[in-house]
Amino acid sequence: MATKTRLLLTVAAGFFVLLTIQIVPYGRNWTNPPLIREPSWDSTATRAIVKRACFDCHSNETIWPWYSRIAPVSWLVRHDVDEGRKELNFSDWQNGARDGERINKLLKEITTGEMPPFAFRLVHPEARLSDAELRQLIAGLSATAQR
Repeated sequence: MATKTRLLLTVAAGFFVLLTIQIVPYGRNWTNPPLIREPSWDSTATRAIVKRACFDCHSNETIWPWYSRIAPVSWLVRHDVDEGRKELNFSDWQNGARDGERINKLLKEITTGEMPPFAFRLVHPEARLSDAELRQLIAGLSATAQR
């Protein structure tokens, strides 16, 4: 009987902690800043692939899924979006050398399989790109960076 009681108390304590952390305000801002300016895309096909695989973290057009409203996952999502926008934001394009450098860094990360991150691809099947789509993305981003 003590084992059942201990299990029940453990489950109740876990549920209480999960409910309590929902009041932490971090991760609750699900709004997107205004769009400023996108790159001059080399093609609509490049933009479509980038939108599908990159925009949730690298633009001001984030689609906030249901799990982004439940802590502690909301904290991870918010952090990833903030960091992604800070690294490269396709909605706040300056057309300067810095954006070109950021695309070159992104190209290396795409080539090595770092981007899109595994965890993102796991819950976003639309971000899983075929080899042909990856080649098209790399060529399109390279061409866009040259503009």
